[in-house]
Amino acid sequence: MNVEILARIQFAFTVAFHYIYPPMTMGLGLMLVIMEGTYLITKDRLYHQLAHFWTRIFGVIFAIGTATGIVMEFEFGTNWATYSRFVGDVFGSALAAEGIFAFMLEAGFLSVLLFGWDKVGKGMHFFATCMVCLGSHFSAIWIIVANSWMQTPAGYHLELTKNGIRSILPPDYILKSEDIGHVRAIIDSFWGMVFNPSSMERLAHVVFATWLTGAFFVISISAYYLIRGRHRRFAQASMTLAIFLAAFASICQSFSADATARAVVRNQPIKLAAMEGVYETVPYAPMNLFGFVDTKNQKVYSLQIPGLLSLLAFHNFKTPVQGLNQLPSDEFLAARNPGKSPQELAALRPYYWPKVAAVFQTYHLMIIVGSMVFGMAFISLFLLLKGWLFRTDSFLIRLWLFILIFSVLGPQICNQAGWFTAELGRQPWIVYNILRTSEALSKMVSSDQVLGSLFLFFAIYSLLFFAFLYLLNNKIQHGPDDPEEDPEVPKGDQRDFLYQLVAGSDSSRTSS
Repeated sequence: MNVEILARIQFAFTVAFHYIYPPMTMGLGLMLVIMEGTYLITKDRLYHQLAHFWTRIFGVIFAIGTATGIVMEFEFGTNWATYSRFVGDVFGSALAAEGIFAFMLEAGFLSVLLFGWDKVGKGMHFFATCMVCLGSHFSAIWIIVANSWMQTPAGYHLELTKNGIRSILPPDYILKSEDIGHVRAIIDSFWGMVFNPSSMERLAHVVFATWLTGAFFVISISAYYLIRGRHRRFAQASMTLAIFLAAFASICQSFSADATARAVVRNQPIKLAAMEGVYETVPYAPMNLFGFVDTKNQKVYSLQIPGLLSLLAFHNFKTPVQGLNQLPSDEFLAARNPGKSPQELAALRPYYWPKVAAVFQTYHLMIIVGSMVFGMAFISLFLLLKGWLFRTDSFLIRLWLFILIFSVLGPQICNQAGWFTAELGRQPWIVYNILRTSEALSKMVSSDQVLGSLFLFFAIYSLLFFAFLYLLNNKIQHGPDDPEEDPEVPKGDQRDFLYQLVAGSDSSRTSS
């Protein structure tokens, strides 16, 4: 394997592994704010128990997520030095903002959140919880801004430095091979970079996904407790809050998904064509529910809904969706490959496409599993509002709770599949239509070095993952401190007001 493939595999592995944890941190952080805020409003000690227990698990997730995220910054310097030099002004600004706005909040208030329960006032502890949650969201904002700039660059100019002389290149300048290593992207407008054409849509899509991840993480563990008949009131209260958040986030995610897809239509039509396997420009373009792409014969074998892709992309059945055989444009190809004949340019066109089959499958995996997550959220909400969800003497309810134990995997699969779709769909560019991935590598790194470090990272990350599972299982098996055993809890305060609100008189049959 050549250096480029190995470096891409290594970065994909480390990012994919790291991306297990930040969505849980953000989503669970919001759950902590909701739980602790509910406690302050209702004075019901049950919600204090909820917040205290889930904070312990939050600490484990936060620690592993931080440890796995450090490696990526070094990979930019070791494997992708040319890229780092090219985007240093852009990435440096975004990462500096992350350090100022995100890390300072998290570092300043995390210790209060984890260890300040009996050392600071209730209001101060709640403020610390809010700041840690806000810090994790700020971190996501700046990472998404930087990544979105790679997808849709804006607010910059290209600067060429040769023989110590700097010159600004025209906006439509096409990088040549001899320019690589001498050209940098320099920010013209910081806010133009931040609010690039895809950043807000992608940010909303990611944030709502993290809320779903945190909500279903809580739902999963709560369902386990209910199946086992342990900590029933705790599990009922946790699941009630999480289901409401999951339903709300699902609705928001539906709107953000539409906005994100339309941003792809506007800014990256090649990615859209690859996501649905569209090779020819046609009106009434169908949307594929599932299937596979025969890239050799440029055919898609799938279950389709005619016209739905055109409707979703343009809100009009008749508007044609551009096919890969017309993308990129002849003008773009001629500018990138001067002196080539039209026939030669047509032969070069597929080299500007991503791996269509891979993008198609990851995109549809995200759609299918995401639809299942949406369904689980609203079926659970329906059962909750009807007062049936906690009737564990029913076989069907126990079966549903058993399914919910594994529901935590749904948002995680969607997160990974969505990220792979976004990144694979951008190829062969690392900075869209400017710098190719093959041009961004470090010049001195060898295949053996990358392969060796890949094996090392795999071993270390595997140990971290098993450590995470061990610590998580330990926290779950230990469980929360039962409110019934808390001498500070008056008997009259034992009932969960929110559960009573949605379950009515049925709550008396399910509370322990």
